[in-house]
Amino acid sequence: MKDPYEILGVAQTASPEEIRKAYLRLAKKLHPDLNPGSKHSEDRFKEVSAAYDLLSDSEKRQRFDSGEIDASGAERPREKYYKDYAAEADAGHPYENRAGYADFAETDDIFAELLRRRAREARNARGPDLHYHFSIDFLDAVNGATKVLTLPKGGTLHVTIPPGIQEGQVLRLRGKGAPSLGEGEAGDALVEISINPHKFFSRQGDDIHLDLPITLTEAVLGAEIRAPTPRGPVVLTVPKGSNTGKVLRLKGRGVPRRDGHGDEFVTLRVMLPPEPNPELEAFLSNWTPGKSYDPRRDMQS
Repeated sequence: MKDPYEILGVAQTASPEEIRKAYLRLAKKLHPDLNPGSKHSEDRFKEVSAAYDLLSDSEKRQRFDSGEIDASGAERPREKYYKDYAAEADAGHPYENRAGYADFAETDDIFAELLRRRAREARNARGPDLHYHFSIDFLDAVNGATKVLTLPKGGTLHVTIPPGIQEGQVLRLRGKGAPSLGEGEAGDALVEISINPHKFFSRQGDDIHLDLPITLTEAVLGAEIRAPTPRGPVVLTVPKGSNTGKVLRLKGRGVPRRDGHGDEFVTLRVMLPPEPNPELEAFLSNWTPGKSYDPRRDMQS
């Protein structure tokens, strides 16, 4: 074990008051209550406390100075190993907790105030946050909704879904977390949102995308048809001669945002009847497009 005078940073001729002040100065820096979770500070505090325990006792100090005992207080010439000292410290050193520290904390206003402040902070600490995962429907994410989340251990939370919420966004519900262990406020509930896919809508940023089937007649002659949007159907004009893959834009029919709404983009898909149509077959058998038209012209090598 190190020399106790060296540990406290005082000369061998130091007075009892000088030894006490040196101990207080080091204890203020190293006390476990002021360094939670620091193994280094805890070990140093035990070392400093042991040195002070020896030098503050006039009889022990005299015996140490005369060589009768070593720095750990053991009789010479028996050598005491650190593991013996550690076992004694673990058994209960008078200064290893706040109760044993009261002999000088009461007389040292600054350090006592630090301890009182730490106790107040622990008493007033807020409760921990609780984390949840919540799956919602596509249209609820676009338009907003109020949903009920059933908690794993029972109980429910009413969750307000803001319009336009995105996948993975976390909603904070103030005061809906775990209660404080003391007198502080409850923590918050943090709800991570996942969005279920829709059967025909998809989303890219603030825009909605839709594949819309149309008949051959509507594609050739043009038509006004009803097209679904997240806020209800609207009338869509299909131009004459529309092909599969043609994209039409419905302005302002997308996801809500701060400056308005995104758009909806409708991709037309020309669909033939699922069953054979004799009239259509008879017409096409006697009809040929212009000789100059070849839909596969660009694929020829």
